[in-house]
Amino acid sequence: MSELEDYPPPRGYLPPDPARIQQSLLEEQVELWWFREPRKSLLCYCASVVLILGCGLGGVGLLSTTTSVSSEWRLGVGTALCLLALAVLLKQLLSSAVQDMNCVRSRRRIELLKSGGLSDLLVVLLTGLSLVTCGAVLLKVALANHMPKPGQALNDMFISGVVLLAGGGTTVLAVALYSLVVFLINRTDPEQRLRDRGVGVFTISGRMRETRRETASSLAQLI
Repeated sequence: MSELEDYPPPRGYLPPDPARIQQSLLEEQVELWWFREPRKSLLCYCASVVLILGCGLGGVGLLSTTTSVSSEWRLGVGTALCLLALAVLLKQLLSSAVQDMNCVRSRRRIELLKSGGLSDLLVVLLTGLSLVTCGAVLLKVALANHMPKPGQALNDMFISGVVLLAGGGTTVLAVALYSLVVFLINRTDPEQRLRDRGVGVFTISGRMRETRRETASSLAQLI
């Protein structure tokens, strides 16, 4: 051990960088790839929950008020809302199941399937576009039938169309704004951002020794 401690370091020796070592260890941990961006994952997960509750409750509300043939639009729109809520829920359940089974070892597929990944954005975007489509159709039918008429209260079809159009438009704009913010963040010093993200997710216990004697002692003990 004394010989290793007294052995002179090679010329140009640089002490190890703890942050770089931590990042290298992170790259080898497949389980941690699902949690590399916790804030983004939490934001997308909350948005999915809001969509599930909103579409589900709206669909159930419309279906429960369908009482006659004249309310066929309630049946169609209510069914569409329930299917949208089910699609968002299935996506979240699929991501959780794949993560728990640990059957995916590809970084590209994990980045696609994890909460906050590309699949979440696509599901939320398609849901928003579907809401906009349903709202536009209802408004078109309501205005074609001269509803609401002057001096009369707004009818249910017109109100539902406005609500769906506003909710879908807000969802699409939120996805576009979110994508723009993520793109700008990725453009600003990606290496430093990746290093900070790795340190925030996983921290090695202990501190790397920078002196030559302590480094040699650790190497000797390891051997």
